[in-house]
Amino acid sequence: MLRKIAYNKIFRTSLMLMLFLFLLLFPASKEYSLEDNTYTKKVSSSFDNKVYLLDKNNYVSKCKIDFLKESNVEYAKKVLELLIIDGKYESKIPTGFKPVLPSSTIINNVKIENNIIYVDISKDFYELDMQNEEKAIELIVYNMTLINNIKYVYIYIDGKQLDYLPKNKLMITQPLTREYGVNKEYEKTDYKNINKTTIYYVGKSLNDYYYIPVTKINNSNKEKIEIIINELTSSNTYDENLMSFLNYNTRLKDYNVSGDVLTLYFNEYLFDDIKDEKVLEEVIYSICLSIKDNMDVKQVVFNVNNKEILKSELKDIE
Repeated sequence: MLRKIAYNKIFRTSLMLMLFLFLLLFPASKEYSLEDNTYTKKVSSSFDNKVYLLDKNNYVSKCKIDFLKESNVEYAKKVLELLIIDGKYESKIPTGFKPVLPSSTIINNVKIENNIIYVDISKDFYELDMQNEEKAIELIVYNMTLINNIKYVYIYIDGKQLDYLPKNKLMITQPLTREYGVNKEYEKTDYKNINKTTIYYVGKSLNDYYYIPVTKINNSNKEKIEIIINELTSSNTYDENLMSFLNYNTRLKDYNVSGDVLTLYFNEYLFDDIKDEKVLEEVIYSICLSIKDNMDVKQVVFNVNNKEILKSELKDIE
């Protein structure tokens, strides 16, 4: 009898352990719905395994990489080395992405003062062709401004400040910020009242989705948030290389800014599934990344038909 009781206890204990291990291996997935009205989006901290590289279509794109956190200066040097073709960190580059700087490029020096970073690279930069000359600038600016608090970038070539791109015959005004633009698309009709708005689209790699910023340069007099939502819902901008998961029936009914909080009011088509009231993560990220690059706010509140569904802290959206 005692032996039977002991076996039963062992069986029950083993069963509980197996159930616990199963839950660890197959956790329940998180969905964003109306029941999550107090949910605040949390993701990794600044410059934690996020970099910009060129994708297979030569778009400057945000992707994940296996880099450990270090001091800002050491991290900046690593990322700049990552941008060198056949460089020492080539093995860390994800499939489908590539660097841009010539293989002979040397990172001479990196210095950070407050929110400014100074980058000095060798004159091998001038070996770049017309297409990649500007892509290299975009990659440097977007990667360096991923680093904590960095807003301004100065680029030097062998100690001399870069002020001209010879292949593109383009003057460079420093310091550079994300206002410089990335993957630029020109839709302007004149040179007055120029509007620059950077929209984040979704790309597809072999194993995952990633995000592609595209700066639209036009003469629109609309507010930035209106341009962002209009572009992401427009069927005319759909491209197999630049996808948006935002339903084209989605309408931004209203919005307001109070302090550093932007509140958005959508119709029900913000949901991927109206019946289940779910919002795709790709939709949240496309909107929030676009807002982060264009507007001076720290939090975005999403409402559907005047009911709050989630909040997103932009400092956590990388």
